[in-house]
Amino acid sequence: MTESVADGTDTIGTENAPADTAAERSLAVLNGRVITPDSVVEGGVRIEGDRIVAVGDVDGDAETVIDADGQYVMPGLIDLHGDDIENHLYPRSGARVSTPMALSSSDRANVAAGITTKFHAISFELDESQNRSPELAGELTDAITGADSLLADHRLHARCEVTQEECVDAVLEVVANGDADLVSVMTHIPGKGQFRDIDAFREYYEESANHTAEEAEEMIDERCDVPMSTVRDRVERVVDRAHDAGVVTASHDDEAPEEVDRLADTGVDITEYPITLETARRAAERGLTTAMGAPNLVRGESQWGNLASGDAIDAGVVDVLVADYHPPSLLAAAFVDTGEPLPKRVARVTANAADAVGFGDRGRLAAGCRADVVVVDSEPTPTVTRAIVGGKPAYRADGTAGGER
Repeated sequence: MTESVADGTDTIGTENAPADTAAERSLAVLNGRVITPDSVVEGGVRIEGDRIVAVGDVDGDAETVIDADGQYVMPGLIDLHGDDIENHLYPRSGARVSTPMALSSSDRANVAAGITTKFHAISFELDESQNRSPELAGELTDAITGADSLLADHRLHARCEVTQEECVDAVLEVVANGDADLVSVMTHIPGKGQFRDIDAFREYYEESANHTAEEAEEMIDERCDVPMSTVRDRVERVVDRAHDAGVVTASHDDEAPEEVDRLADTGVDITEYPITLETARRAAERGLTTAMGAPNLVRGESQWGNLASGDAIDAGVVDVLVADYHPPSLLAAAFVDTGEPLPKRVARVTANAADAVGFGDRGRLAAGCRADVVVVDSEPTPTVTRAIVGGKPAYRADGTAGGER
């Protein structure tokens, strides 16, 4: 059988056939090790249109048949926090490419990493050293929400720097427009969170190619000048408006159990990257979903010397892993041996992430779910050989040329 990609391009052996409707398509993935929510079974997945209709013992009577050849078959990954589009937008410091080009290249890179639902973590923040501004965030928002020819399902995770009033206003506008699928509040204050050590903040910005030592000191003064009462009022306002719009909310870099309590009382749903194990444990006690970085787990340590994802998993307080700055780590993280069954590890990058944002139609290989499926060769490093998005073959990289029959 021949295959076609989701945007109709002829990159994996597509026939020149008339466009079909979703209801007319059928596809079968056979001969795989299928990772279901509860176990790993030999067999495949049957798809009709954009939905999975059968898992396990399926036949090959379909328009398109993919031979998994003994590889793993698993749900498409769901990334709730990935800011890697910034690297596509600025592939080199000061070298900007167009937003459509950045979004398109990010789309392909994420699908190649197995990510079929992507929440772009767009920072509404004034920080020239990171090429961030509310204006650029607005431009990226328009591109993400207006895209109609990409492979993956792209969503907006609006990150709000609450120490900056103009950024709060910009995020509230995005929420009012119905563009956000996830909103997080962050306070990049020197001496707090990621930069608990104010000297580390100073060193980070002084070493930036875009800042002098004097400018770093000005940033410290500016961000530390906002009273905590103002910060908390802004957090409440953002969370309340998001919930009024039916949008899930998250906090970022929570550093103490007391902070988790305040945020939970405010109504925050997800804690991202808790700084300490005690903080993560308190989040679990309060019923918050805890998200940690997949690169942290794959590398074996936090980039900033904070809580290691592996330690948090050992303590049983991690629900979701996110790609952060490196999409390939999300897939690799599911195959890091944590002493847990593979389906549980896979759930952290699929079903648990879907549940955290109310996307119950995906993240599982089960009848009735959205047909986002990836085939993975786990050795020598986890690599996607096939990706199916919404029932359509979208990516192929198995070392062969042409279509299948």
